[in-house]
Amino acid sequence: MTQGRLYPNYLGIELGIAEKLAIKAIAAATGEVEDRVSAAYRKTGDLGTVAEDLLRGKGQLRFGGERLTVDEVYATFDKIARSRGPGSTESKIKLLTELLAKSTPAESKFIIRMAVGKLRLGVADMTILDALAVAHGDGKDSRTLLERAYNLSSDLGVVATTLLTGGMNAIESFKVTVGKPIRPMLAERLSDPREILDKMNGTAAAEYKYDGLRVQAHVSQEEVTLFSRRMENITDQFPDVQKLLKEKLAAKEAIVEGEAVPVDSTTGDIQPFQAISQRRGRKYDLERMVEVIPIALFLFDLLYLNGRDYTQDQFLERRNTLGELVEGRERLNLSSQIIVNEAGQLDKFMEQAIADGCEGLMIKSIGPDSAYNAGARGWNWIKYKRDYKSEMQDTVDLVVVGAFSGRGRRGGTYGAVLLAAYDQKDDVFRTVCKCGSGFKDEDLSKLASLLKKYLIPHRHARVDSKVEADAWFTPELVLEVTGAEITLSPVHTCGIGIVRPGSGLAIRFPRFTGRWRDDKSPEEATTQTEVIEMYQTQLKKLG
Repeated sequence: MTQGRLYPNYLGIELGIAEKLAIKAIAAATGEVEDRVSAAYRKTGDLGTVAEDLLRGKGQLRFGGERLTVDEVYATFDKIARSRGPGSTESKIKLLTELLAKSTPAESKFIIRMAVGKLRLGVADMTILDALAVAHGDGKDSRTLLERAYNLSSDLGVVATTLLTGGMNAIESFKVTVGKPIRPMLAERLSDPREILDKMNGTAAAEYKYDGLRVQAHVSQEEVTLFSRRMENITDQFPDVQKLLKEKLAAKEAIVEGEAVPVDSTTGDIQPFQAISQRRGRKYDLERMVEVIPIALFLFDLLYLNGRDYTQDQFLERRNTLGELVEGRERLNLSSQIIVNEAGQLDKFMEQAIADGCEGLMIKSIGPDSAYNAGARGWNWIKYKRDYKSEMQDTVDLVVVGAFSGRGRRGGTYGAVLLAAYDQKDDVFRTVCKCGSGFKDEDLSKLASLLKKYLIPHRHARVDSKVEADAWFTPELVLEVTGAEITLSPVHTCGIGIVRPGSGLAIRFPRFTGRWRDDKSPEEATTQTEVIEMYQTQLKKLG
């Protein structure tokens, strides 16, 4: 109540008292008309002060009568918060009115401020931990243990109760509980691969940093609960992720962390984060959105498993155990990871991550100090993101040189095409992206028909590709494509070795615009030189 909350934030239980309801309760408790209460509120801007003044004017003082207790106020607020359904508004007003009728003017001021969420004492979580350490612990030195208990439970009430009932011994043996979110470990940020490796004593684990929603999943035999990075309960928004973990995670009881990433329903390719944002907060039509925007979950950490707390284990031990639970199941996988000890390895893996639709890398310590530091930000985890990001300013016309078999509703046809830019100097077509987005069903039907006459049993001699397609074509058909940006790529051959040794260029998140460029021959398509110039323009715009 000091913080103006009934429960920890992750439970999402709010009082639900709007100002209009509070005005009605004040009017009922003081015998005033609502218009006068509203007018006083407009004048003071504080409903608490309004309640205090009106009750004092009514002469409501308590001398020797039954005193309001913290328990009684809390219990009434709890009833208000849990009041649902028909008649709940009237019930809330009645409960708050009864509380005000028992209170002194001074008490009413704080009751109303708490009710409408404007208590504003400014007491932070860490301040309360400091106070608990001094009042009931072993002094300031016990703050570290109290903070760890809080980081493992995200619940100050549980920490305080544990301390007052069991003392510091109970705090020292505080355990992780499935259903109570662990405060997430956070990362620092650097952009120089050499500096990153220096921080990691020369060797580290590099993982894809997926452009999705960080999820902490609590799995038990009874249920699966999902929490966001801010420890909001988001289970109802992601029934498909809940089902994935329930059916495919080989554990009776576990707490795992991962990134929920939107994928193309037919190609399985990673989609931009904006796609997953369409699922957030949606109450209606969710079933259709699950089909339209399916989610893949890439797990990156194990915090608890079958009764054992893993947060104090070294990172690679947690990762290896997590791997035994997942085993690369469909739409439930581990995050892509390699061990690096050279800056060049980091750069190459970064390029691969960007080519696969990610936003960068997470570099993680694998040394003796690599425990999961819940609620802490430090150099054990480092974000490595590109220094540039710029939207493509124009569309490009690219040549279809290959295709990939469709999945799901695109089964039996092509799900994506391999596209290339024209290299005038060597008279070849160099790949620049795999595109499966933007195609309507009628587009795909037309695509299969158009490509049929160009189908060949092997890669065409004028096509330079590291990518292995399911079908190859004579370079003839030209499509108009847009995308998010142009990036370095270890797998595509457009501009290979020109910008950086061993690297080509790729279009990130390419999308067919719907325009068939049958007015252009393949040699009139966007050239490799043009793609390189577009990439360099991006860099110049960002200085």
